Amino acid sequence: MLSKTWTLAKSSWSVIKLDRELLVLPILNAVSSLVFFGFIWVLANSAGVDFTNQNSDGSGPAILLAVLAVFGLSIINVYFQGALVCGAHQRFTGGDPTISSALKGAASKLHRLIPWAILTATVGIILRAFQNREGMMGRIVASLLDTAWKVLTFLVVPAVMFEDLGPIEGVKRSSSLFKKTWGENLTASVGFGLLGLIAAIPAIALIAVGVSNGFWLLIVLGVLLIVALVVVLTALTAVFQTALYLYAVNGEAPKGFEIAEITTSFGHKGNPTIIR
Repeated sequence: MLSKTWTLAKSSWSVIKLDRELLVLPILNAVSSLVFFGFIWVLANSAGVDFTNQNSDGSGPAILLAVLAVFGLSIINVYFQGALVCGAHQRFTGGDPTISSALKGAASKLHRLIPWAILTATVGIILRAFQNREGMMGRIVASLLDTAWKVLTFLVVPAVMFEDLGPIEGVKRSSSLFKKTWGENLTASVGFGLLGLIAAIPAIALIAVGVSNGFWLLIVLGVLLIVALVVVLTALTAVFQTALYLYAVNGEAPKGFEIAEITTSFGHKGNPTIIR
């Protein structure tokens, strides 16, 4: 799996090298999320809610703000995911994406992206509630269901954006495309995360050494490396997500992916055409 994931990552990176500005989008995502979280924190202080106090967790304002935070962060994340997918799609179809064009493309599909963000956040809340109520077995089942949900919905964002589908239709469409690309879907869903974990080991080691010896410079360097890793992996995943969607829909290898890599990674038995 790691070998195939590395092949997919290299192919995705070859596309990102043509449009390095796409790496700015995950950074904007993180900044927007922090700003929104700060807004929620201000509202919480104004309402007298202290999230650090466990006794306030069950209060009405606390629950309302927690739900608002979950849905708001989900919308922000899905919007920027849509922007990355839009940028990758522009490159694959012969365009020259910019940060502005990617953001505008996602903004034009907000009426599709927001309902999907609300649906996936709702599923997450339900799984989290089940996990907390059912003990160890609940955590195991919730983890399996969460993995299955992520795999089956891996292609929802490109589906709802490029086929103008609602969230339920998007899930159905993604599940249908999963039947054609299940091997690659699983590789991306599991392999990219595993690859990221391995790549993060040096950064984690720097942070551990820094904490144990009081070297703040090492801690800061380790954190920056992890942030950079998250940015790159987010962009790589979006590029591959778009490439997989185009392949599943058109049966053709998107530009930026070599024939040998497509036949190995996508499991195509024929000679796929490369989009030029």
